[in-house]
Amino acid sequence: MASDCLFCRIVAGEIPADIVHQTATTLAFRDINPKAPVHVLVIPRAHHGDLTAIGAADPALAGEVLAAAAEVAKAEGLTGGGYRVILNSGPHSGQEVFHVHAHVLGGAPLGPMVSR
Repeated sequence: MASDCLFCRIVAGEIPADIVHQTATTLAFRDINPKAPVHVLVIPRAHHGDLTAIGAADPALAGEVLAAAAEVAKAEGLTGGGYRVILNSGPHSGQEVFHVHAHVLGGAPLGPMVSR
């Protein structure tokens, strides 16, 4: 655990979160600043700074994060109309918390992938 990492502190139970799904290796909770009617973050319990880091250190865990994202989408009723999973990696992508996380968004048409 990185003591200064917001998501590590959520995993440790130091900061409350609206948890919607969890496994032995992942945790999913509602985003506090949602960008869609459904906006859930899926994180590994272990700290990895970004997608590059988790891909190098533990590719199987990266797959578990994606599997958890799919389970969240199903549980939230998003599979019929579709949903988006976003993994930002690095400052140019807009990553704000440097603990790898997948955004699961849906519940309404989401519009273009990238605004210009």
